[in-house]
Amino acid sequence: MTAQPHETSDTGASLPDKSLRSIRAALTLPQDRAAFDTGLRLALDEVRISLDLGKLTEFVHAWWLIACDSIHDRTGRELMYKHVAHVQELADQGRPLPRGDRTWREVLAERGVQT
Repeated sequence: MTAQPHETSDTGASLPDKSLRSIRAALTLPQDRAAFDTGLRLALDEVRISLDLGKLTEFVHAWWLIACDSIHDRTGRELMYKHVAHVQELADQGRPLPRGDRTWREVLAERGVQT
């Protein structure tokens, strides 16, 4: 990947370059870094099999957006992970979920992803 022009947000904070190294460095939460590492291995495996670099481009773009969010709203991302863990805990205990919440498994099942 080549380095992209350095961008800034409306708040003046620097946005990461659209390179794997810059994106990973911008991820402020351990959960994000772990998911990035796992996702990158999967994306590279797909590229090796399909020889389609489009999968890597999609991965980079998606994680660049997450990195930008991580830079600008670390607290929001922390709250998101806490909320997800709470909803999953309730589901695992068979307790009712807060109105409108669904587990990751339910969301993935609706999209035809088998877990």
